[in-house]
Amino acid sequence: MLHSPEYTIIQTKDRTHIESCARMMSATDPWLRYGMDYEQCLKSFEGDFREIYILQIRESVIAFAVLQMLGTFKGYIQTLCVDEKFRGQGHGTKLLQFCEERILKVSRNIFICVSEFNHGAIKIYEGFGFELVGSLHDFLKQGFSELLYRKTVGPIIG
Repeated sequence: MLHSPEYTIIQTKDRTHIESCARMMSATDPWLRYGMDYEQCLKSFEGDFREIYILQIRESVIAFAVLQMLGTFKGYIQTLCVDEKFRGQGHGTKLLQFCEERILKVSRNIFICVSEFNHGAIKIYEGFGFELVGSLHDFLKQGFSELLYRKTVGPIIG
């Protein structure tokens, strides 16, 4: 948990928080552009080995991250989303910093995918030290590419 006078970041499994996050996703790009509705977004929170973190101001969830913390690509930021009303205010950067600190406790590598058309997120990730690894064509939806980025502090072995 991270707490400051302005915001709090906590890990959650609370259904109300997850439903709030799914509503946030389904109302914004890239999920809108991919045609993912609330129910489809809700399913992205299911499964083992996911950690869900929310960034709150007072009691309102304004951003969240879903991390995959086991497997070959442990340290994968599956989803990072900031409510559109709160974008451009540094909340995504704060959440990304938190994710990096959490992931570096278990992995020397951090991975994230971003839609090729999401120029704002690409700028943030590259400014944060992520490097482009490759492009995954038709990965989520036909006609779209996801860009795989990695930030590392060293190889897994050694």
